[in-house]
Parts: sequence; structure tokens; C-alpha cells
Amino acid sequence: MKEVFNYAKEKMSKTTSVLKNDYAALRAGRANASVLDKVLVDYYGVPTPINQMAAVSVAEARILVIQPWDKSTLNSIYKAIQSSDIGINPQNDGSVIRLTFPQLTEDRRKELVKEVKKTAEDSKVAIRSIRRDCIDKLKKMQKASEITEDDLKSGEDELQKITDGFIKDIDALSSAKEKEVMEI
Repeated sequence: MKEVFNYAKEKMSKTTSVLKNDYAALRAGRANASVLDKVLVDYYGVPTPINQMAAVSVAEARILVIQPWDKSTLNSIYKAIQSSDIGINPQNDGSVIRLTFPQLTEDRRKELVKEVKKTAEDSKVAIRSIRRDCIDKLKKMQKASEITEDDLKSGEDELQKITDGFIKDIDALSSAKEKEVMEI
């Protein structure tokens, strides 16, 4: 039974980590290097993340500076950012690339909050699905006479406690991100 709980905790932790990464990549009007995580540059035929080719730093609250270690990759990085879906136009001055994050409009903030809530709800559905799978495993164990009916009931209660803890974490992450998005 313990392996079922460990499996549930591991899977639910991964779901929470994915949510954190999704939120980190969500553009909230502030310069954040993680918006570039999904942008890949063709570097000698190999798709390479920008953070492996350049120093990415936050110069000011809304300006991100990308300084390639190899100056010959500057144009490749520039083109990759332009063709990506991050929605920011890069400025190339010949030695560094600057990304200026525009101030968010009220409508855009509300759209982002909806996106934050939807992502959180998707994560909660995934958590509940993991719980359901684990309860099914416990029921199979009980059917195979590996555990008693009382063990099944206590196992279901324990899984519910684990699930509630992760749902609470997701709610906390979601409300923190909503607050960040709505700040001016």
C-alpha cells in the first residue's frame, strides 16, 4: 500500500512542478528569463535553448538582455525570438539583444488571469485522475486479497488527504500568480 502512496505523491509532485514551470513562462508584464525557455535556436543544425548559448539577464524591471557567448549566433537568436510566439519584438544592437516587455493592459491582465485559472484547473483534474488511478490499484489489491476492506478504506482516506494537500498547493500557486498578474 505504501508504494501506491509514494507513486501518488511522486506523480502529483510532477504535476505541481509542471504548473510552476507553466506559470514561470507566463508573461506578466515583467522581464522574466523563463519566457525564453521554449525558444530553440538552430545552432549548427541542433535546436538549442537560448540559455545554453547566451547570458540572459534582467537589466530593468521590464527589459531582458541576451548576450550571446558566440557573437556569430546573434542573428540566429534574434530570428528565433522573432519567429517564436512570445509576442515581444527583439531589438538587436550588434552585440546584445534586448527584449522590452510592454506594460499590460487591463484586458490583457484579465485574459492572463483566465489562463492562470484554466491551467490551475487542468492541474487539479490531473491530480484527481492520479487519485482515481491509485484508488483503482487499491481496489485491485483488495480483490486479490492483498489488503483487507479496512485497509482499503484507510488507504482511500490517506489518498484523499494527499490529494487535498496538492490541491491546496495548486490553489496557492494560482492565487499568487493571479495577484502578480493583476499588479500594476
